[in-house]
Amino acid sequence: MTAATPSPLFPRVSTPAEYAAVPRDADAVLEGLDPEQREVATALHGPVCVLAGAGTGKTRAITHRIAYGVRAGVFQPASVLAVTFTNRAAGEMRGRLRQLGAGGVQARTFHSAALRQLQYFWPKAVGGEVPRLLERKVQLVAEAAARCRVRLDRNELRDVTGEIEWSKVTQTVPEDYPATAAKSGREAPRDAAEIARIYAMYEQLKRERGVIDFEDVLLLTVGVLQERHDIADQVRRQYQHFVVDEYQDVSPLQQRLLELWLGDRESLCVVGDASQTIYSFTGATPDHLLNFRTRHPGATVVKLVRDYRSTPQVVHLANGVLAQARGRAADHRLELVSQREPGPDPVYTAYADEPAEAEGVARRIRELITPVEQGGGGVPASEVAILYRVNAQSEVYEQALADAQVPYQLRGAERFFERPEVREAGLLLRGAARAGSADPALTDADIPSQVRAVLGTRGWTPEPPAGSGAVRDRWESLAALVRLAEQFCASQLAAGRQVTLADLVAELDERAAAQHAPTVEGVTLASLHAAKGLEWDAVFLVGLTEGMVPITYAKTDPQVEEERRLLYVGVTRARRHLALSWALSRSPGGRANRRPSRFLNGLRPGSAAPAPRTPGGAGGIERGSGGAIAPVRKRRGPVHCRVCGRTLTDAGEMKLRRCEDCPSELDEALYERLRDWRAEQAGQLGQPAYCVFTDKTLLAIAEAVPGTEGELSGIPGVGRRKLDKFGADVLALCSGRELARAEGVDGISGNGSEEPARNSTEK
Repeated sequence: MTAATPSPLFPRVSTPAEYAAVPRDADAVLEGLDPEQREVATALHGPVCVLAGAGTGKTRAITHRIAYGVRAGVFQPASVLAVTFTNRAAGEMRGRLRQLGAGGVQARTFHSAALRQLQYFWPKAVGGEVPRLLERKVQLVAEAAARCRVRLDRNELRDVTGEIEWSKVTQTVPEDYPATAAKSGREAPRDAAEIARIYAMYEQLKRERGVIDFEDVLLLTVGVLQERHDIADQVRRQYQHFVVDEYQDVSPLQQRLLELWLGDRESLCVVGDASQTIYSFTGATPDHLLNFRTRHPGATVVKLVRDYRSTPQVVHLANGVLAQARGRAADHRLELVSQREPGPDPVYTAYADEPAEAEGVARRIRELITPVEQGGGGVPASEVAILYRVNAQSEVYEQALADAQVPYQLRGAERFFERPEVREAGLLLRGAARAGSADPALTDADIPSQVRAVLGTRGWTPEPPAGSGAVRDRWESLAALVRLAEQFCASQLAAGRQVTLADLVAELDERAAAQHAPTVEGVTLASLHAAKGLEWDAVFLVGLTEGMVPITYAKTDPQVEEERRLLYVGVTRARRHLALSWALSRSPGGRANRRPSRFLNGLRPGSAAPAPRTPGGAGGIERGSGGAIAPVRKRRGPVHCRVCGRTLTDAGEMKLRRCEDCPSELDEALYERLRDWRAEQAGQLGQPAYCVFTDKTLLAIAEAVPGTEGELSGIPGVGRRKLDKFGADVLALCSGRELARAEGVDGISGNGSEEPARNSTEK
C-alpha cells in the first residue's frame, strides 16, 4: 500500500527544463486535448466509460483526467489506483503522470496491485508469511499429471497448463471443468475428465508445498476482501478513485476484484474498445465493457474516434475490415476518423507461393529502409514490422530478410531454429543422415520423403491437427521444416545438383548459425497477438489466406469474429505504409488453390463487396440514460474503387464504387428495365426521373444486382425512405419477377400480352 517505486524508464522531473515542461496549473493540463479527450479529462465524478478506438489517444485522455483531478484538488494522488494489463503499460502511465505533475498515483497491473495488498494484509487476515509465489507452474502440472498416471508431452503439458489458468480466471473449480469447457466451446488438448483430475491434483500439490500461482494471487485477494469486511473497508479508504485501461480484456475474476475494491461507490473510469478483444481464449470478455451502462445507468459515455496514428487510407481499410463484423461487439464498433495527412494507399499483393511472398516482402522492405538520398523510402528499420498469424510463419521471413541483408528482431517468440521441436528435429535428421541406407524407412526415398518419415515420428502429419495451442504450434514448426526440405531440394535439382540428407542437414546448420547472430535493431517480426499495443510507420500483414486468417480451427461465429478483430488490430498498427499479401500455393510449383482471406472481400481490388452490416459509432458524449451502450449512425469515410483500388473522390464514381473507366459487370437488360420502371414512377409522381433514382444509382444497382433489402440498402443513393417506397419493386426487377400492375395505369390491362421480364441471370 506504499507509493509506486520510480522506474528508470521514466525518471522523476529534476532539471529546470523538465520542471518547465510540467503544466503550470490544472487548466494547463487540458491544453492540447481534443473536445472528446477534454470531456474525459473533466468528467471527474460518477462512473465514466471511454470507448476508445485504436490510435485515438486513450492513454493521453485518461492520464490527463487523473492529472487534472489531482491538480484541481479533487483527487489525492495516493487515493487513485489505475490498473492495466502489462508492466509496460503501467510504467508508461506512471511516467506520463509524473510529467503532468501527478506523481504518487498508483498505476499497476491487476496482479501487481493484488499481490501488494495480499502481502500487506496476509499477516492480519491469515497469519504468518504469504505463501511463496510459484513463478512457473509447468513443472508442478507435470508432476500432477504423473501422479494421475497421465503422460503428457511437452506441448500437451503447455496446453493443459493453459486450461488450468483459464479455469481459474473464469472461477471454474476442477469438478466443473468438463461441463464449463464444453459449454464454452473450448478445444481441450486431452480428455476433459483427465484435465479435471490433473487440475485437482495440481491444487493439492500446491497446498502440500505451501505455494501459490499468479491466478491464486487474484483469487486469494478476492477471498480476503469478501471474508474480512474490515480489510475491505481499509482498502476502500485508501483507494477512492479507480481507472481501468483495456477494459475489454478483463476476466470474470478481475471484474470481481474490481467490484470488491469499489464497494458501493461509483468513482470509476473504464477505457476500452470491444473491437480489440483478441484474448478470449484466456478468459477475457468485452461483456463488462458493453454492459457498463446497464450496471451504471448514470454513467457518462465518451467515444474517441479521432485517429491520430494512421493516415486516412489506413483508417479507411480498418473501418472496412469491421464493416462486415457480426455479433454484439460489432454492433458497438467505432468508426475511426483519421486526423493525419493523406498517405499512400494500402498495397495488396498475391504471390505465387510462400517463398516468393517472403522474398517480395523483404525486397519491398529493403527499398523502404534505403536512405532517401539513395532513392529509397528512408524509413528506419525499427519502424517496420512483419505481422503473421502464427509464430511458425516466421522462418521463411527470417531467411528472406537475412538473404536481403535486412536486420530484424523477433518479438514474443523464440527464433525458429531455437524452438525445442526444431532443435529435436535437427538432431533426428542428423542421426538419419549418418544412418543412411542402414535405415529401411529411408531406402530409395527422395529427400523430402525421408524428412517426412523422420518427422512423422515426432508429430508431423500430412494434415494439421484439429484445434489450437501448443500441439498446433509444434506441427506448424515441423511442417515448416518439411517445406524447407522440399524447397531446398527443388532449387538444387533445378541447378542440376543431386543432394543427400546430409546436404540438407548442412543447409539447416548454416541457416541456424546465420540466425543465431546477436539481436540488432531492425525490422520487427511478430505475431498479430504480440503486436497488440504497438505501432510502426510501415506494417506488412502476410499470409492472409483462408485457413490462416481466419485460422482453420476457428469454427464458430464468435471464433471467426475474433479472427476478424485480430486482423483489425494488425491493420491499425500501421501509421503510414500498409501492405497486405497472400500466397496462392504453399511451395514453388504447387497447386494455386489458396484463396485470400474472406475478411478482404470488398476491400482488395477486384473482390466483390458484401453489403455493410452494422453502423459504426461516431465520436461524442452520451450522458446517463440507462441501458446498454447504443450504436450511433455511421460516418462515411473514403471510398476505394472495387476494381483497381484507387481512392475515389468524384461523387458519381463513389456511388458506383469504381472508376468510370474501370471494367463494369453491368447487367444491361436489367439497367434498361430499371430505367423504364423509373420513368413510369416519375410520371405517376409528377417529378423528374432523378427524384426516384439517379442514373448512377441505377447503374450501381444493375452492377450489384442486390437480392435482399440489406444488399440494396448498401448501395449509395438508396436511403431508408427510398428503400421503403421503391425497394420491393427494385428487388422484384433484380430477381426477374414481373411487377404487379394496376389496370389502366399505363394503358396495359392486368391480362395484357406484355412479355414477362427475363431473369437477369440468364445468358
